Amino acid sequence: MKWVTWENIGVDRMACAWLILRFIDPAAEFLFIPVGQTPLPDDYEPFDIPGVRLTHRGGHCTFHTLLREYQLNDPVLARIASIIDEADTAQEVMLEPVAAGLDFICQGVRLTSTDDHIAVERGRLIYEALYAQIASENQVR
Repeated sequence: MKWVTWENIGVDRMACAWLILRFIDPAAEFLFIPVGQTPLPDDYEPFDIPGVRLTHRGGHCTFHTLLREYQLNDPVLARIASIIDEADTAQEVMLEPVAAGLDFICQGVRLTSTDDHIAVERGRLIYEALYAQIASENQVR
């Protein structure tokens, strides 16, 4: 399947790309377009673009929407969604201490990547590591 989102990905879009490749569509192809470009390309599933099916909803990030839409009921993914919510959207209360660091690291990944495809590949390692760490914490409890 082909997916489209805005270029210069950050914490939420990077996480969404990882989620799509890992749990939804391992053969996914991504197209990154300039912010505000219309119309959106035909035959692509848009995500994290205002007004599309897979975007922020109810104060939650697009990653959260993808979990709901694709019925991914994994407690580790739910915790990652909470972290991304806090990193990507304005919060009055900080509950996830790693959120700011994750956002900071994702910004650095984007800055050191020549394009968004490279940023997605580099970001996959970060989200795999985050998934593994949270899963290991869940096993200890």
